[in-house]
Parts: sequence; structure tokens; C-alpha cells
Amino acid sequence: MEQAQSASAQLARLLRRWWEEAGSPTGGTRPTQQALAARLGVDQTTLSRYLNPKHLSTAPLRVVETLHTQLRAPAAELEEARALFRAALRENGRQRSADGGHAPSATASAAGDDPPVPDALDVPDVPDELDGEHSPGRAGPHGPGATGRQRSPWLRPVLVTAAMVLAFTAGVVVNERLSARDREATAGGAAGAVSASEAPYQWPLLVMGEEDQFTRARALQHLLNAHGYKVRADGFFREDTREAVMDFQQRHDLPVDGKVGALTWPELVKVIGHESGTSEVRAAQELLNNVGQGGTAVSGRFTAATVQDLRFFQRTHRLAETGRVDVDTWLALLVEQRPPVRAPAYQRGASPLPSASV
Repeated sequence: MEQAQSASAQLARLLRRWWEEAGSPTGGTRPTQQALAARLGVDQTTLSRYLNPKHLSTAPLRVVETLHTQLRAPAAELEEARALFRAALRENGRQRSADGGHAPSATASAAGDDPPVPDALDVPDVPDELDGEHSPGRAGPHGPGATGRQRSPWLRPVLVTAAMVLAFTAGVVVNERLSARDREATAGGAAGAVSASEAPYQWPLLVMGEEDQFTRARALQHLLNAHGYKVRADGFFREDTREAVMDFQQRHDLPVDGKVGALTWPELVKVIGHESGTSEVRAAQELLNNVGQGGTAVSGRFTAATVQDLRFFQRTHRLAETGRVDVDTWLALLVEQRPPVRAPAYQRGASPLPSASV
């Protein structure tokens, strides 16, 4: 009969299934391992080991929990993953004992594994000289020259208490390390944050033309619709989009030239949060989906997943990590757009060819 899989292998299979099913129709867009590793704060090679049942690397608990959130895995499977993680730790501890060593196991890596916490009840044997055994010139329990032990009734409870204090202290140290790591990872809005207006960013210039202007133009059209206009968000800057831009410029005392640049963008964009409308949320999601982070669903709903992707973008671009799309974040998103491979799936086949007349 085939030997049962180790807890480490079972955990790796579970994590890999989460990643693979993230690309299913119900799971949304599956992030690449490179993008996912960046979100976790590990390198891609380390992440690949965590997802490989044949490799002797167990993902740290913080990585397991973050993967569960990032990949939107079933809620009921989080506790199963935690139980497998704890079982893997016990297996690794037994293996180290069998090998007679005290060095960290192969499952601990510099990519974020945390040191094991000592067992509070694992009290070492008390040395004879400390356990009340008679020493030369001292009478034993059976009289002078006896070889038996005289154990002090208070020594073992004291040692047990000391071991528990040490275990508690180790737990506090580990917790502080994790807290410090999390604070470092999420402190984009503190000392490391800069305003995008202070960075070498310039608002992109969009003008009417025959060519598909892709994500930036679709974001522009969504924003125009958020202001009450009715234009098709297909990425083609035609006459209808230009007319809406000129009307917007006139209403906001801007130069009426039909061009969207450094004066018009700041008036068009809105601060996006949970209370925002569908069109402006779509505009932000269009841009987030095309910055190389692994994919953001363009749904028009400001979901928890959108907030996570947004915070990751803000953190990696040294912006205030607010989880809201403010003017500085709009600017950075518009500047950081990548050349698209193809149109988004929800509108594929709906856009005219680039050669179509305006």
C-alpha cells in the first residue's frame, strides 16, 4: 500500500490547487507566480517550492494565510491549511530529533520562515549534581556513603516554570518579528510614501485619432460616463469622446481644445472608495488590470480584492497606502500602463479595427 503523504506534501498540494483554481471561470484571473511572489514578499523560486509537493519546503503560516486571501480560496479550507501547517511542523521536529541535530530543517528558508518556538513542557533531564545527588563529603539519603539521589521537592517545578517562561518569551519574540515584518510591508503610507506629484510623473496626453488608445482611453471614457456623459468605453478616441471632453472642459472653465492632459485629468478623476459608482470604479480597475500585477477583475464593484490590488500598487510605487484611488494614485496608474497584449475579455470582438474611420 502506498505510504500516506506527509503533511508538508498535502499542504503544498492544497496551495497549488488554490493557485490553479484561481484561473477558473468562478475564480477570476489567476495571477502569475511572479506577481504572486511579489505580493507575498518572497522570490518566485521560493514560491514554486511552496507549491511543489515533491520539494521539502513548507510555506510559513503567514504565506499560507496570505495565499488563501490573494487566491480567494474557499473559506472552509483555511482551517484545513492551518492544521496541515501545524502537522508539518510536528513532522519536521520529529525528523530533526531522529537526525540528532538542532539546526533548522530544510523547510526553513530565508524567504520568510519563522523559527520554531520551544515546547514549554519539554523539560530536560535534571543533571545529577543539580538534582540533589550527594557529593563527596555529603551524606546521602541512606546515610553516609550512600549512592542514591536526594531530589529537592521544589527543583523540578521551578525548572518547569522557567521553561514555560522561556517559551512565552520566545513566542513574544516571534510575534514581534512578524508584527515588525507586517508593519514594514504595509507602511507605504508612512515614511516611505511620497506624493506622485513629487515624483517624475506627467499626466499622459490623449487626443482624438484613428488608432486604438487602449486602457488609458477606456479609463477616460469610463470617467466621462461617471460625469454623466454617454460614450462607448472601447479605447477609440472618436468624435463622440472628443465632444464629451470639450463639453466637460467648458463646464469646468478649462481650455476647450478636446485634448486630455495635465489640466483636464485632475478635474476628471474622482477619489474612489467603497461608496463610488460603477463607471469610476471600472476606470480604476481597467488601469490596475494593466500594470503587471497579475490581473484585477474589471467589475465596477470596489471589492476587497480590488482594495488589496490597489494597496499593493501603492506600496510598490511608494504612495500613501490608503486603499483609495486619490489624485496621486490616478497619476501613477495612468503613467505605469503597459502595452496591452489584447483587448479585455469582456469586450473582445466589440472594438472596431484600428483602421476604422473616425
